[in-house]
Amino acid sequence: MILFHQAKDVLVELTDLSKDALHLHVSVLIFLGSCVVFGWRASTWKPWLLVLAFALLGEVWDIQYSIADDDPLKPVGNLKDIVNTMFVPSLLMLLARYTDTFVRKPEPQSGDET
Repeated sequence: MILFHQAKDVLVELTDLSKDALHLHVSVLIFLGSCVVFGWRASTWKPWLLVLAFALLGEVWDIQYSIADDDPLKPVGNLKDIVNTMFVPSLLMLLARYTDTFVRKPEPQSGDET
């Protein structure tokens, strides 16, 4: 648990990103990475659910860390983190599912007019 927070702090320091921005970057990395690694389509629930699982697990760790440190709990902040983390993966899934944004167009055959 402490290692998780130390790793997060190191990433914030190395990347010069805020924790909110880090949530966004990691969520996109998990979403697209799972599509590549597992061969999942972005239009399915699988990559989205994987990001949600990581987001919830991260917030559970944050809550446990707050309790162990006798810090006040911040449920609104935890909810904000989950919404922020899920925003872009949700957008990507919806675009892939309901638009042709990510559909590969067929290559024109020689002799075809464009």
